[in-house]
Amino acid sequence: MSGARLPLAFARDNQVALDDTTLLAGPEATMNGLRAARRAAGAALAPDMLDLDTFQHRLSRLYDSGTEEGEEVAFDLEDTTRQTARDILEDPEDAPVIRLVNQLLRQAVRGSASDLHLEPHESGLRARMRIDGTMQTVFDRRDVPAKRVVSRLKVMSGLDIAETRLPQDGRIALRLGGRAIDVRLSTLPGHHGERVVMRLLDRSGGLMELDRLGLSPENAARLNRLAALPNGIILATGPTGSGKTTTLYSLLRLADRRERTILTVEDPVEYDLPGISQTPVNPDIGLTFARGLRSILRQDPDVILVGEIRDGETAQTASEAALTGHLVFSSLHANTALSAVVRLRELGVEGYLISATLRGVLAQRLVRRLCPKCARAEAPTPEDTALFRLHNVPAPAQIHHAQGCEACDGTGYSGRVGVYDILEIDEKLRAAIDSDASEVRLREAAGERPSLMQSALALVAEGQTSPAEVRRVLGETA
Repeated sequence: MSGARLPLAFARDNQVALDDTTLLAGPEATMNGLRAARRAAGAALAPDMLDLDTFQHRLSRLYDSGTEEGEEVAFDLEDTTRQTARDILEDPEDAPVIRLVNQLLRQAVRGSASDLHLEPHESGLRARMRIDGTMQTVFDRRDVPAKRVVSRLKVMSGLDIAETRLPQDGRIALRLGGRAIDVRLSTLPGHHGERVVMRLLDRSGGLMELDRLGLSPENAARLNRLAALPNGIILATGPTGSGKTTTLYSLLRLADRRERTILTVEDPVEYDLPGISQTPVNPDIGLTFARGLRSILRQDPDVILVGEIRDGETAQTASEAALTGHLVFSSLHANTALSAVVRLRELGVEGYLISATLRGVLAQRLVRRLCPKCARAEAPTPEDTALFRLHNVPAPAQIHHAQGCEACDGTGYSGRVGVYDILEIDEKLRAAIDSDASEVRLREAAGERPSLMQSALALVAEGQTSPAEVRRVLGETA
């Protein structure tokens, strides 16, 4: 009985699985599946009924428990050329390269990596993953045929394997135990071969409650006020990987989807949002952010999410949309909340239009959260005390530091928490924006308010993160 196992595709499609002497069943388990499971078990087992999320999690653990390198993985691979799903476990080929690629993808997904890097060099191939914002080496080996690994990934993403001189972008759709994983792949020619970077997006995530973002009650109240506005532009700013998209999606949660029509234009559509119409941009056919935004305006929306304001045309169109009664959420690359105003000016938006439409700016960063099982508390060092004093924050009696244990893979950290600076545009600041004031004048008009560094040091005082992590993300004087 212990060796009885149903084929992965059958178990997934019929929502039945055998876990040793237990018959697992999902909410839509079929009679055919239950009969087949009982035959395989050789006993009339009573099904253990599970909700969908629990069943998919158990299915993932059952078929994705291997740790040996090269072991086959419970991934479904969507063939992007045929738009049909096929299972890697059912692939008749048994090449070591295929097994290695499957293992890498499996390890990245299970490790909650945001990016997977493959870097060929003179001696072989190095693989690294970005987990919680930091790079971790998977392997650096001389015996791996880098060109064949890259070719395999190109085949999976529908790219031209013969073209090695130009950068290419592709997509791989995977499914792991019911979790839809979207992989965006980018190749870049280099001296020792093509470098490949894959961004992994768990499409089942996205909408997150405000308390899970790490917002203080005051900042949560500010976001609620901004999301309830009838019109205007609300911007999220920060570097790549600072969580802007997740915050914007969470803002959409605050907008009433029953009484408001919400449309988005994104590159790419990172998460599936129930009850919201989402449009991916496609520059190859001329569907840019600006063109998509103009088309959305003819669809009678109340709330619009523009993935990113990258150029003057998109910035101008978004401003005009806000001026005509729409609430527009978007992201912008700027270091601070106030520098977003300067950035909009650089993109060609007039000061009077910015002052008339901009309602709020949210600047954010992500810092790693200390592992609760191994963080050690110590009295602050003179350097730590000086950092708190520099930013006018009272130093706590004890400061927690990363140590490392088995639970956090020796890193000392587990997960990440957001650091926020939320700026609401009041009349005084609006007048300064309208007069094209400099960033220094804008800072004076905004008045005294907590900076990103002060918010980060408050997290240090609470024991959520460490001074070393704050310095890594924000430096000393942010």
